[in-house]
Amino acid sequence: MKRIIAIVAGGDSSEHDVSLRSAEGIYSFIDKDRYECYIVEITGLRWEALLPNGTRTAVDRNDFSFRCGEQKIRPDFAYITIHGTPGENGVLQGYFDLIRMPYSTSGVLVEALTFNKFALNNFLRSWGVTVAESILIRKGQEHSINEDEIIDKLGLPCFVKPADDGSSFGVTKVKTREQLRPALEVAFAEDNDVMVEAFIDGTEITCGCYKTRTASHVFPITEVVTSQEFFDYDAKYNGKVDEITPARIAPETAERVSKLTSAIYDILGCRGIIRIDYILTGTKGKETINMLEVNTTPGMTATSFIPQQIHAAGREPGDVIADIIEDVLSLTLKP
Repeated sequence: MKRIIAIVAGGDSSEHDVSLRSAEGIYSFIDKDRYECYIVEITGLRWEALLPNGTRTAVDRNDFSFRCGEQKIRPDFAYITIHGTPGENGVLQGYFDLIRMPYSTSGVLVEALTFNKFALNNFLRSWGVTVAESILIRKGQEHSINEDEIIDKLGLPCFVKPADDGSSFGVTKVKTREQLRPALEVAFAEDNDVMVEAFIDGTEITCGCYKTRTASHVFPITEVVTSQEFFDYDAKYNGKVDEITPARIAPETAERVSKLTSAIYDILGCRGIIRIDYILTGTKGKETINMLEVNTTPGMTATSFIPQQIHAAGREPGDVIADIIEDVLSLTLKP
């Protein structure tokens, strides 16, 4: 019998609709001769499975089951592709752990840690990973901040961004002292914690990775070139970017980036596919590798970075997805 896969998408962040596009991408990649697939859309407390006839049916959160006609369906596996809460911060992972449903991503602790950029940066800094200087401001503290002290520490330009969000919403590149407080207001509209981060001028790259019990796979690196101020939502999803895979970097730099990506995967104890973004600074071939963020549910549309990198590695996204599903299921005892 085919294994039943729920592709879990949507969520409660500004990237809800982007997540649905990732779900459609994953659905198109998966081998339907091997797996029976359903997309499950989560919006707040409304959880619905999309049925083959185009209708929707409510998901029973007691066991993540739903009905298709007279048949009760309980998936064998949840492939999480929510960008933001609750699928990228550990909340949904905790739910699946409670009902003993195997899933595609890292566990609760890893998801919560990687979702908070400030916490992640300081954790990885303790392991020797190079990250930008930053400060954290919590809601309620913004009125007592001293703009001059922030600028003295971080310089200009700097970035103001939500600390607990995986998207590009609420991010501002601040160039003057006067822009700082309005940028904080924009970021606080997305999250209760805001990070102000030093600007790093260099070459932006991104590298995907996944591991199973028997193999480690680090994908070819993508170089990100945009005419925008930075790689924002408009650049990501409206085509205002050149994505070059493999990246135009020295072979020795590519090797160091790949090794660092693999090491960070192991330091954190990740599962499933991750993507790590970096900025390279300094002399070509001897660059400093500055880690920007770790994405634990990276985009999976046909044009997203990870499918591009998978194809550049001479593989197919469906085979990678099957690899992850089977590896997790092989380690899982059914309740």
